[in-house]
Amino acid sequence: MMSVSLKKGERVSLTKPGGGTLSRVRMGLGWDAVAKKGLFGRKTSQSIDLDASCLLFDAGRNLVDAVWFRQLRSKDGSVQHTGDNLTGEGEGDDEVVNVDLTKVPANVTQLVFTVNSFTGQDFSQIENAFCRLVDEGTGQEIARYELTGSGRHNAQIMAKVSRDGDGWSMTAIGAIANGRTFQDLLPEVSAHL
Repeated sequence: MMSVSLKKGERVSLTKPGGGTLSRVRMGLGWDAVAKKGLFGRKTSQSIDLDASCLLFDAGRNLVDAVWFRQLRSKDGSVQHTGDNLTGEGEGDDEVVNVDLTKVPANVTQLVFTVNSFTGQDFSQIENAFCRLVDEGTGQEIARYELTGSGRHNAQIMAKVSRDGDGWSMTAIGAIANGRTFQDLLPEVSAHL
């Protein structure tokens, strides 16, 4: 199965080749801080703390639960955040949210993934940012969404994973927003449910 590179608004089914649906997925988020120009034109590194969150909604578009740096596990245990990365340093995924789709409660119909800058730095200071969905069973990347369009916003509604018949599908949202925590983003998120 090849990874699908999604554009804003595109959707991909999470059905495995040959049938069956995915059971465990990992949403990875990565970014790099843009090097600042220092004295005499030298580049200096900076730290940017982006925070990934996973918001669980029911069919009535009500927020059922939220997984973020202050609550690393959903109440039912189906969603687990691996911890807060404060700098964006290193290669690959900087923050990871693991989801066991088989354990997501039946009343939860959508999982929305957001990212925001708790420290308030805006996206003009971030580069090489992406979110990707990985099949935890095989370690294979299913879908990737590159964040483009740096700007003065400090948050983005990345993607959602929705119940799709007996399985799930992922939709790239890529909507810019402003807010230091997921609570600040809820009015914007509701427009994408």
